[in-house]
Amino acid sequence: MYLFILFCVLFLGPHLVFSETFPEYFKFAVSTSAYQVEGAWNLSGKGPSVWDWYTHTYPEKIADGSNGDIACDSYNKYEEDISFLQDLGVDYYRMSISWPRIFPSGYFNEINLEGVEYYLNLFKLLKAAGIEPLVTLYHWDLPLVYHNMGGWTNPLLADWFGEYARRCYELFGSYVKYWITLNEPQTTCTNAYSYGTFAPGYSLNGVATYICAYVHLLAHAKAYHIYHDEFYAEQQGKVSIVLVTYWGEPNNSSSEADVAAAKNFLQFSMGLLAHPIFIGNWPQVVIDEVDQKSELQGYTRSRLPKFTDEQVAYIKGTADFFGLNYYSTYMISDNTNAAEILYPPSYGTDIKITLGLNSSWPNSASSWLYNVPWGLRKLINWVSNQYNKPEIIITENGYSDDGSSIDDAGRIHYLNGHMCEVLRAISDDGCNVTGYTQWTMMDNFEWNAGYTERFGLIHVDFGSDNRTRTPKSFYEWFKNVVKTNTINCTGF
Repeated sequence: MYLFILFCVLFLGPHLVFSETFPEYFKFAVSTSAYQVEGAWNLSGKGPSVWDWYTHTYPEKIADGSNGDIACDSYNKYEEDISFLQDLGVDYYRMSISWPRIFPSGYFNEINLEGVEYYLNLFKLLKAAGIEPLVTLYHWDLPLVYHNMGGWTNPLLADWFGEYARRCYELFGSYVKYWITLNEPQTTCTNAYSYGTFAPGYSLNGVATYICAYVHLLAHAKAYHIYHDEFYAEQQGKVSIVLVTYWGEPNNSSSEADVAAAKNFLQFSMGLLAHPIFIGNWPQVVIDEVDQKSELQGYTRSRLPKFTDEQVAYIKGTADFFGLNYYSTYMISDNTNAAEILYPPSYGTDIKITLGLNSSWPNSASSWLYNVPWGLRKLINWVSNQYNKPEIIITENGYSDDGSSIDDAGRIHYLNGHMCEVLRAISDDGCNVTGYTQWTMMDNFEWNAGYTERFGLIHVDFGSDNRTRTPKSFYEWFKNVVKTNTINCTGF
């Protein structure tokens, strides 16, 4: 028998297919967000959100002029959606609550019981199906009233968000054991307040960027402490935040300048939000660069808001796990010339880098999304090493198609490679990754791309009144991975 095994390894090895197994504790999930799937934008007592206002006021800023008024109509079709989740066999369903659906005015003197009932029914059905809800309190659909008062540049929003979180814990805490306070503050602060590509479409680059991050961190910490001070003893749940970045790979690994630039990129992108939570205060390189640049630009104080000692202590440690989103990688080159660019102030020139791509990387239907699986493994290791080996849950990872076919071989290739890298980060590198979430369960409204980019494992016919759902080829592939807890990593 020994000789037979040796023969197989030496002579047949390259032709054998080996499946690799995830740990028994590992959990699988799929994800959505309220604005992107629910629809019913002005029905059953729901109030307007900033995305309702933005898509209706500026349809030209959406690739196909569309909006989320109906989206996937999950408000009316949630039972069908849960049947798909049950068929997939996933352990978790990552979803979000629409703040204006349960508090139409944004304030808390008016509660929409129809909205509350919708989420309670959804949670009850998930529990009955053996699926744990992983619930995001805020996935970008801010009540319009708060946008009109400055949105995420108004520090008072931290208090209002804390009160919203408290009400959600009261209403839904008996069903929800995993809470995410905020989804991707980095994306909100850059796309929505710096570059003007997401609602509310502000271009306040290099100023609102940091104010927005500051307010998000205060809001997150408040929601975290409210749960642990008032609800944890009874509900015994976990609370965290979801953060995102591209992996930054030095364009020239032999160049000390490029290596340093890649490190700076990660501190400005991921570290901007993660460092205050997991270590305390802003990353030092961010403080140094923005303070110095602000002085050269003639500001009387830094564009980077300063935390008080009390705020540093209040924010530090406010995560029960690390929610990590990853999609793609950039090649990073040093751009010291950016230091000479003083006007207008810019988040990009603060970092002093140039972003690049590798022409060999396969592309998706999204111009920014390339298939670079090793970037995820490197990012997992970076997070693990930077932040004292936290429990990591991959809360989003996905691939886009153009919606023309349900035969999505590109998605299978992308996600097979990425999931294998997650497994290697666990088995080979010793990282504490406990779950993987595919974005997204079904095609939906993809923000400024509208319906031109599709991330779903289920195709949705947005031209039909029924919003007909049809599983893509990836659906059965993913279902088998979940069922067997194994994946074929040969060739990946």
